[in-house]
Amino acid sequence: MIVWLNGTHGAGKTTTSAFVQRLLPDSRVLDAEKVGETLMDITPGLPRTTNFQHWPPWRPLVVETARRVLDYTGGTLVMPMTVLVEEYWREISAGLAGYGIPVRHFVLHADQETLRARIAGDTVVGPDSPFRLQYLEPYAEAARTWLHAEAEVVDTTHLTPAEAATLIAKAVA
Repeated sequence: MIVWLNGTHGAGKTTTSAFVQRLLPDSRVLDAEKVGETLMDITPGLPRTTNFQHWPPWRPLVVETARRVLDYTGGTLVMPMTVLVEEYWREISAGLAGYGIPVRHFVLHADQETLRARIAGDTVVGPDSPFRLQYLEPYAEAARTWLHAEAEVVDTTHLTPAEAATLIAKAVA
């Protein structure tokens, strides 16, 4: 099984995924961003893009990586990864379904004011990251048009990552 934690930057995916992993027996965190980083390391580089998710190999490589890890280890993968393009989500979820891998898709949501405050105070990436800020409006649009209908929404506006993880682990159990 895969527990996919979606949502925009500042929603708490990475931090929450570590807590979810501790609460779910026989689970591991697989950050699909690492697949993108591998593609970014190819030299000479792949065609220029603003986001590695736009590279056609990224989506099937995420599916194959998850499948291979699950085939090897069994258990549950907790995957924190923002996917805001509906076509990309459909490609990934269909690929996983094609292998018979069940997916519980959660969106960690917070209001825009909270997201901006979290991004402003980020001590890992740095405050007011332009990269993170540029995804606030695309997230809001995806949430309005398709994303919230495709997932279980967990509003993290007033939750700690540990509290959000507890809700997710209880839903999955």
